[in-house]
Amino acid sequence: MVQILSLPFLGTTLGAAMVFFLRGNIPDRVEKLLLGFASGVMIAASVWSLLIPAIDMSAGGALPAWFPAVAGFLAGIAFLLALDSVIPHLHRHSDTPEGVRSKLSRTAMLVFAVTLHNLPEGMAVGVTYAGAASGQADISMAGAFALALGIAIQNFPEGAIISMPLRGEGTPKGKAFLYGVLSGIVEPIGALLTILLARQLTPVLPYLLSFAAGAMIYVVVEELIPESQSGIHSNLGTVGAAVGFALMMVLDVALG
Repeated sequence: MVQILSLPFLGTTLGAAMVFFLRGNIPDRVEKLLLGFASGVMIAASVWSLLIPAIDMSAGGALPAWFPAVAGFLAGIAFLLALDSVIPHLHRHSDTPEGVRSKLSRTAMLVFAVTLHNLPEGMAVGVTYAGAASGQADISMAGAFALALGIAIQNFPEGAIISMPLRGEGTPKGKAFLYGVLSGIVEPIGALLTILLARQLTPVLPYLLSFAAGAMIYVVVEELIPESQSGIHSNLGTVGAAVGFALMMVLDVALG
């Protein structure tokens, strides 16, 4: 369990460590490619690792098989929308903070923005592991590992995207690395809490699977796709999304 739950956090940590080896900010073209890649991974993971198992698990129940998936998905969207409206945060290319007003520093709000992004990923890994452990969902441990590995791969550039710009703004390397790491610590915490909840409420596992999918899709549509498509070189974001989607699909089918 520890290996699966820690993989996404390890990816973020290794990415944040790039601040010690690379100089300057990530080129705009590369950043758009990486943001698109993250979008593709999260969309594919939401479909193959979360929504399809939720629908399969609900087949033959009292309610239509699609109902838990739709209800959970919309609840996940609503949950992230609420957090996005309340928690003070700042996106990288914006000077206007979102959420409630606060006196937090720019750096702190940047970290909060990435933390909001990472929470659904931790929930997705946790609920997928819980589904595999329960034996009641069409999810194997290999499938849970595939999801964790896919998220870890896309977390590597995300860790760099948060730490390197902070370094470029004058933050010491050690602090920039620490902020990048802290943005990912919510993933194993969210995964553990989701596992505990799923074990206590096994009948609602399809809802939890689709809830995590909705939360991830919110992040993709609200943040990743707009950032990857803004300005010039937007086609690189599209290419990155295609590659990320294909990679996550291959991992899920090959390992799941």
